[in-house]
Amino acid sequence: MTLAGIALVVFVYTAVLMMANGVQRTLRSTGSDDNVMVARKAAMSEIMSIIDREAAGIVSNLPQVARFNDGRPMSSKEVVVIINLNKLGADGISNVIVRGVEAAALDLRHQVRVVQGRMFKWGAREVIAGAGITKRFDGAQIGRRIKFGGDQWTVVGIFDAEGSGFDSEIWGDLNQVADAFKRSSVSTITFRLNNPDDLAALVTSFNADNRLQYFIPKREKKFFEEQSEMMATFIRILGLFVTVIFSAGATIGAMITMYGAVANRTTEIGTLRALGFQRRSILLAFLLEALVLSFAGGLAGLGLASVLQFFTISTLNFGSFSELAFSFALSPSIIANALGFSLLMGLLGGFLPAVRAARLNITQALRAV
Repeated sequence: MTLAGIALVVFVYTAVLMMANGVQRTLRSTGSDDNVMVARKAAMSEIMSIIDREAAGIVSNLPQVARFNDGRPMSSKEVVVIINLNKLGADGISNVIVRGVEAAALDLRHQVRVVQGRMFKWGAREVIAGAGITKRFDGAQIGRRIKFGGDQWTVVGIFDAEGSGFDSEIWGDLNQVADAFKRSSVSTITFRLNNPDDLAALVTSFNADNRLQYFIPKREKKFFEEQSEMMATFIRILGLFVTVIFSAGATIGAMITMYGAVANRTTEIGTLRALGFQRRSILLAFLLEALVLSFAGGLAGLGLASVLQFFTISTLNFGSFSELAFSFALSPSIIANALGFSLLMGLLGGFLPAVRAARLNITQALRAV
C-alpha cells in the first residue's frame, strides 16, 4: 500500500512537470531562430500588438531582411484575431486563433505543410485549419464552413505543423481576414534575416529610426518561448500544491509501514545488537529499506506517467487567450526530479522509524521473544 501511495504521488508530480514541459516545447517549436518577429513594445501576445501599415512597410524593406530571387522581401505581415468555435462532441465553445498571412508565410515556417485538401486561394474567403483544430472543433473539417467576421469561410485544407502552436490555428489570406475584421493595421511582421547574426544590426536600425520606436524585434523562437513562461509557471505551482498534499499522505504511510516493520522485527534487532552490530548499522538497514521501497514506487509512478506521452490534450493559453493543443513531454530532468522526489519521501518517512530501531534496548528487544 505504501508503494502504491508513493507511485500515485510520483505519477501526479511527473504528470504536472510533463504538462508544463509539453506547453513550453509546443510553443518553442512554433518559432525559429532564423526568423525575427516584430511586435509592439509591451505587447504580451500577438493579439495585443498593433503595427500600422506604414511601419510594416518600413520594416519589410530594411536591409537586414532576406529577399527572394525576384527581389520580394521574405516577410509576412500578419493579422491575428480570436474567434469562437463550438467543440466537437461537447456542449461549449472555445477561443481559436485565426491568422491572416502573406504568401511568404509558408516559406518562413518550413514545419507547416498542407497534408489534406489544398492551400487556400489568395483573395478568396477560404482558410486552412491546423491538425489540432480539425480534431476538436465543429466546422473545421475540409468542405465545412466557419462563420466569423460577418461572413462564411470555407475550409479547403488541413495543415500539419509538427506539433507546434500553429497546429491550433486557422490560416487565411491577410487582406481577406483584415477586411473581415475591419483592420487597417497588422498585428506582427515575421521575416527571415539575411544572416542569423544580423539581429544586433537590426536592433540598431530600429533604435535609429523614430518611426520604429514603438516596436521591438525579437527572434521568433524567443517570442513564443516567452509566451509559454506564464502558463508553465502556473501549471507547476498548481501541480506542486496538489503534490505536496498527496506527498504528505504518502510520507505518513511510509512512516507507518516502517514503524510496523520495526515492531515486527524487535527480536531480530535485539539479536543483531547482541552479535555486535552497531546502532548505525541498524539505522542504515531500515533507512535503506525505506529508500528501496520509495524508489520502487517512484519507478512505478514514472512508468505510468510515461504513457501520457501518447496523449494530446488542449487548454487555454494565457498568453493568447486561445485554445492550445499539446502533448505531455518527458525529459531526463523530469525523470531525475521524479525519482529524487520519491527518495525524499522515503527518507522522510523512514528516518524516524529507523532511529527508533537503532535505539532499541538489547535486553528489552530479546525479551520480546
